[in-house]
Amino acid sequence: MKILLLEDDTLLNEIIEEFLQELNYEVTITFDGQEALEAIYDNTFDLLLLDVNVPNINGFEILKELKQNSINIPCIYITSLHTSKDLEAGFKAGADDYIKKPFHLSELKLRIENIKRLRNIESNGVIKLNEDISYDYDTKTISVSQKQHQISKKEATIFEYLLKNRNKTISIEELTLSNWAYDEAPTATTIRTYIKNLRKILGKDMIDTLKGIGYKIK
Repeated sequence: MKILLLEDDTLLNEIIEEFLQELNYEVTITFDGQEALEAIYDNTFDLLLLDVNVPNINGFEILKELKQNSINIPCIYITSLHTSKDLEAGFKAGADDYIKKPFHLSELKLRIENIKRLRNIESNGVIKLNEDISYDYDTKTISVSQKQHQISKKEATIFEYLLKNRNKTISIEELTLSNWAYDEAPTATTIRTYIKNLRKILGKDMIDTLKGIGYKIK
């Protein structure tokens, strides 16, 4: 699981980074809002941990910009802002959760695990889609009735994003913006080809197409 951490307090940034690494998470650290935003556009992350009062661009504005650009990444705010108005502003910006400083690291661990459960985020291992179909995140293979199908890196990226967001319909634009830097992004036609390839393995009914809207895992 890849996590972006935005925290301008150097000591707290280091403490959280070390704690998350001990939990086997891959962590990218940033210290100001502009740096964090650039990292998000250049990489793919499974979770954002954002402080609010940071230099250049605050945490609320970062998430608002991402949402406006159809980039949907789970987010937990870590902040010293305690009022109900601050809480409301955080959730209106699109946050999934909100931790008030000071906090115990064990609380952060529990909240991350809750986000993983709610958003169907897998760190590694095998996820079972139904009695006959499973997916191995480590080897990028889909098993259908015990037959193994290796998929490409980009097919895996698309499939894993659909799995993480299985309760919503995902547009081609969101798939592109949330998973690739601008110069690396496949075309819409290529993404449709990857979806077609996945359907050949999974069966045509596993991935729904909502015309003019996008795709959804059943």
